[in-house]
Amino acid sequence: MVQGAGSNVGKSLVVAGLLRSFRNRGLNVRPFKPQNMSNNAAVTKDGGEIGRAQALQALAAGVPPHTDMNPVLLKPESDKSSQVIVQGRAQGKLHAPDFNAGKRDLLPVVLESFHRLAKQADLTIVEGAGSPAETNLRLNDIANMGFARAANVPVVLLGDIDRGGVIAQIVGTKVVLDSEDAKQIVGFAINKFRGDIGLFDDGLKAIAAHTDWPSLGVLSWFSDAWKLPAEDAVDLNSREGGPFKIAVPMLSRIANFDDLDPLRNEPAVTVEMIPPGTPLPSDATLVLIPGTKSTIADLGYFKEQGWDIDLRAHHRRGGRILGLCGGYQMLGREIRDLNGIEGRPQSVKGLGLLDIETEMQPEKIVALRHARYLPTGDSLSGYEIHIGRTRGPDCDRGWLDVAGRSEGATSGDGLIQGCYLHGLFAADNFRASFLNSFGVTSNVNYHHEVDQVLDNLAAQLEEQLDLDQIWSLSQLVS
Repeated sequence: MVQGAGSNVGKSLVVAGLLRSFRNRGLNVRPFKPQNMSNNAAVTKDGGEIGRAQALQALAAGVPPHTDMNPVLLKPESDKSSQVIVQGRAQGKLHAPDFNAGKRDLLPVVLESFHRLAKQADLTIVEGAGSPAETNLRLNDIANMGFARAANVPVVLLGDIDRGGVIAQIVGTKVVLDSEDAKQIVGFAINKFRGDIGLFDDGLKAIAAHTDWPSLGVLSWFSDAWKLPAEDAVDLNSREGGPFKIAVPMLSRIANFDDLDPLRNEPAVTVEMIPPGTPLPSDATLVLIPGTKSTIADLGYFKEQGWDIDLRAHHRRGGRILGLCGGYQMLGREIRDLNGIEGRPQSVKGLGLLDIETEMQPEKIVALRHARYLPTGDSLSGYEIHIGRTRGPDCDRGWLDVAGRSEGATSGDGLIQGCYLHGLFAADNFRASFLNSFGVTSNVNYHHEVDQVLDNLAAQLEEQLDLDQIWSLSQLVS
């Protein structure tokens, strides 16, 4: 198990690299994360949801994503409440105090998924969440030491030297941990080093002297990490490429933003993330409104920033607009949530740029889809994950065929489109056709590039981490 001495230390990336490394050594490997918190979900073949990082790790391991890889997924809907996904299925909404009290009931489910998954593999690599040093969360913990001790899994502690204070991060973790929890840790590693790694030799000795844990290596900064799908919205940065600019407003509950990853990898494309309080740029060719976990709340947030005014000005200038899932719903005339699924029962006016209406319904659609892009006939695969049903005259101008039904909507002037299908830009042929409609040429093989980045990451881990020792430590499980 890889746990972090802090949040965002690179656990997801390192776990993906370890999985690819040991797979390249001929082992049958699986990823696992007991509890995740992310609105960037992936859909499995059986129609379940897991964190996007575990889907990437499954790719690194060379196996299809499965709901057992992330049995508990929390999808924040507000600052104090989240939708709870258990073994891929939504189990309702919980406020933070209720979830903290109920975690003990989820440990048997987590262990069930872990043991079922581990039986399929020579090596299972587990990713922790946040940091075990957050001892205020230790009671009923299922994400870090609570899981590690229940499953008797040895732990490697990962520190982030880029943010500074890495010696204190790791030594301090040893100090604040319960003695039995500390015994679960069998080694440490350092991530995100810039420069000559040899300059930190004395630092490694200091950490080892204070903790009695062996060093497993120091990883230098992996510069191509941005090419891999990000799990956390905090990792979403603008990516400057060519003159074709796509502006993406940063919604407060932005979800399934992996839609942006293939576009960010295009050399001719600049993806500009627009933070709150910043106008939508007037030089953008396309404004892409992404998915959101809370459509009505983010519609209000969108208007609070004045982005609705900017969007209408963009449209008047002849600019193109694309809404995906929640962004698609926001473009319509009205959103009705009469059952109070997202909050109190209400109906709200949308942006009014598409002649459609959306009604929120209790049944959540979660499914992988095969589709065809109607203007060119290009085939593509994607996924749906939403609770709304959308209808209206502009739906008569759908631009996708999904299993024989029309999907999406287009405005009468052809400048505004929306659909429920996520992941469509990962299809090279579709992405090339879509960009070609703007006069932009694409020659990127996205999946090949991601696979190459994972191989490069694995090669770096082979060189800089003691993988033989990590393999030996993994055999300490009784």
